[in-house]
Amino acid sequence: MAADRPLWTPSPVRVGRTRLSRFVGTICHRYSVPIRGYDDLYDWSLAEPSAFWGEVWDDAGIIASTPPQTVLRDARMPGAVWFEGARLNFAENLLRRRDRGTALVGVHESGRIERITHAELRQQVGRFQAFLRARGVGIGDRVVGLLPNRIEAVVAMLATTGLGAVWSSCSPDFGSQGVRDRFGQIAPKVLISCDGYTYGKKRHSTLRRIVDIVEQIGSIHTVVIVDVLGLDSAALPAALTWKGVMDGEPAEPHFEQLPPDHPVYILYSSGTTGVPKCIVHGAAGTLVQHAKELLLHADLRQDDTLFYFTTCGWMMWNWMVSGLLAGARIVLYDGSPASPDLGVLWRMSESEGVTHFGTSPKFLSALEKARYHPTERVDLSRLRVLLSTGAPLPPRQFEWVYKHVKRDLQLASICGGTDIVSCFMLGSPNDPVFAGEIQKRGLGMAVEAWDEHGAPTVGAKGELVCTAPFPSMPVGFWGDKDGSRYRAAYFDHFPGVWRHGDFVEVTERGGVVVHGRSDATLNPGGVRIGTAEIYRVVEGMEEVTDSLVVGLPDNDDVRVVLYVVLRAGVLLDEQLTARIRAEIRSQCTPRHVPAEVIQTTEIPRTISGKKVEIAVSRALQGLDVPNRDALANPAALDAFTTARPSA
Repeated sequence: MAADRPLWTPSPVRVGRTRLSRFVGTICHRYSVPIRGYDDLYDWSLAEPSAFWGEVWDDAGIIASTPPQTVLRDARMPGAVWFEGARLNFAENLLRRRDRGTALVGVHESGRIERITHAELRQQVGRFQAFLRARGVGIGDRVVGLLPNRIEAVVAMLATTGLGAVWSSCSPDFGSQGVRDRFGQIAPKVLISCDGYTYGKKRHSTLRRIVDIVEQIGSIHTVVIVDVLGLDSAALPAALTWKGVMDGEPAEPHFEQLPPDHPVYILYSSGTTGVPKCIVHGAAGTLVQHAKELLLHADLRQDDTLFYFTTCGWMMWNWMVSGLLAGARIVLYDGSPASPDLGVLWRMSESEGVTHFGTSPKFLSALEKARYHPTERVDLSRLRVLLSTGAPLPPRQFEWVYKHVKRDLQLASICGGTDIVSCFMLGSPNDPVFAGEIQKRGLGMAVEAWDEHGAPTVGAKGELVCTAPFPSMPVGFWGDKDGSRYRAAYFDHFPGVWRHGDFVEVTERGGVVVHGRSDATLNPGGVRIGTAEIYRVVEGMEEVTDSLVVGLPDNDDVRVVLYVVLRAGVLLDEQLTARIRAEIRSQCTPRHVPAEVIQTTEIPRTISGKKVEIAVSRALQGLDVPNRDALANPAALDAFTTARPSA
C-alpha cells in the first residue's frame, strides 16, 4: 500500500521555475486548454498525441534539416509511423553546444579525473569519424564497444551515429560468450575495446577475450584498443591504439541526415532465458523520448550536472548521455561504487556539484546497512534530484533518503526498460513524493494495470500495459525480417497492446507501485504475489543484506522458497527464520510467507544488477539455464543447485 502523506512537496517557487511549468504554460496558451497540474497535462497528452509529441519536439529544439510532415500517422501497435518526412541526425542533437563549457567529466575510482569541453568533444568526434570513414564505415554499418564508462565510449558512440552507422556496446566485465552472443548477431565492422579495467582496485585484462571475440566474429576487420591498464597488446598485431587514431588533426564532425526511424542503437535483453534479443532503436524516437524525460520529468537544465552510476552495457548509459541534449555536464564514473568506501560517489558529487544523482535500491540499501549517512559527510547543496532504478524502491528507502541524504529533494524512482530505452513511469518535479510509489506515469505513455481479463484496474495489481503507441518503441529486432519475434515479445498476449512484463498497481492519485516482474510472479493458492513485496520486507531487516524468492511447482500448487544472504557472522537459525516469516506475515499476508527459508552466500544477478528469479527456478528444477555468461556472477547459481529446498 502507498503512503497517505507525502515525504516531500516542492515549494511554489520551485514549481514555478521548472521546465515542466513553462511547458504547461505553452500548451495552455497555444491550445486554449485549462491545465491545472500534471494530471490534466497527462490526460491531454493521451487525448492529443500528435500535438503533445510535436510540442516536445519543439520544446527540446530538435535539430532537423527537414522538419516532419506529420507527427503520428497510423496510430497502432506495432506499425505506428512517427515524424514522417523528417531528416535529422542523432549525434548532431547531442553535440549542439560548441563552447568551452565542460561537457564530460570522466572520474575513475582511483581519483583520476579527465574533463572535456563541448568544443573539444566535437573535435574528437570529428577526428574519430575521419578514422571510421577511412576504414569503410558508412550508413547502417555496426560499430561496437567493449568499454568502461569513459569519455572514449561517448566519443565513439557520437562519431558512429553521426555517420549514420549503428552503435552497440557491452561492459568489459561480460565474458567472451556473452559478448559473442550479442555482437556476433549484428556483424560489426569495428570493435573498440579497452585493454582491461579496474574494479575495486583489482585489475582485469581483456586482451585474451578480444582475441577470442575477433576470431569468432569474422565481420570485425578493425580493432582499436583504449589503453586503460597499460598492458602490452602485442597479442593483437592488427589492432590500433586509440591514442594513435586520435593523434591526427582535429576535425569538425559530419552529420548524415537520415529518416527518423534510422537505427542508432542496438541494445540487448538480459539473455538469461535464451540468446539475447537485439533491440534496435531509432534516432527520432530516442531523442524525443529522452528529451521529454530529462527536460520535463527530471527538470535537467544547461547549468546542471547529471550523474548516473551505470556501465556501457545498461540502457541507463544511453539515457544519461542524452543529457547532452540539455547542454548539461555529464559525469562518467568508472569503477566500484564502494572503493575505497561507500562514500566515494558522494564525495565526487560534492566536488563536481552534481544536481542529478542516479543510483539503485541495492546501493541505497548498502548505505543503509553500513549506516553511511551522506547528509552528515558531504555538502549536497546543489543536489536537486535523486533518481533510482533497476528494481522497485521500497518505502523504507524513500524514508531513509529524506532522513539521511537530503530533505529538500525530488526522489524520482523510475521504471522502464531496455526494450524502450526509456521509462513508462517516472518523476514529476511539480508533484509530491510518497513512500513506495513512483510519482507519475510518463507523459504521452498510456500506461495501465490490467487484470487477467484485460480490464484496467486502479488500486489493484495487474499487468503493466501501454495501450497507445509511443515514439521510443523499438524499430524492431535485428535479423527479425518479418517482425514475428518483435510481435511475439510484446503484442501476442494482448493484441495491439504493449505488455511489458511487470506486475504493477496504479494508485488513485496516478502514481505507480511496482510489485516485480510478472513472469516471476508467485501464485500460491492461485493468488498472484509480486516478488518485490517480499523483498521490501526481508531486505529491511538488519540481518539480511540480499534475498531472492522463487515459486516451485508443488503438485497443483506453488511452493514459495526464500533465499537470504545475511550479514557477516549471522547464521540462519530457527529464531531468525521465525522472525523473517513473522515480518512477512504481518507486513504482507499469510500467503506471502515462504514454505522454506534458506541461507545462501550470493544472489545471482545480470550484469546490470537485476535478480534472476527465473534462472534460479530453472536450476532448482533441474532444467538447463542457457547463457549463464549473461550473469555477472554465474558461479552463484551453482550454490542453488547444492542447497535445494526440501521436497
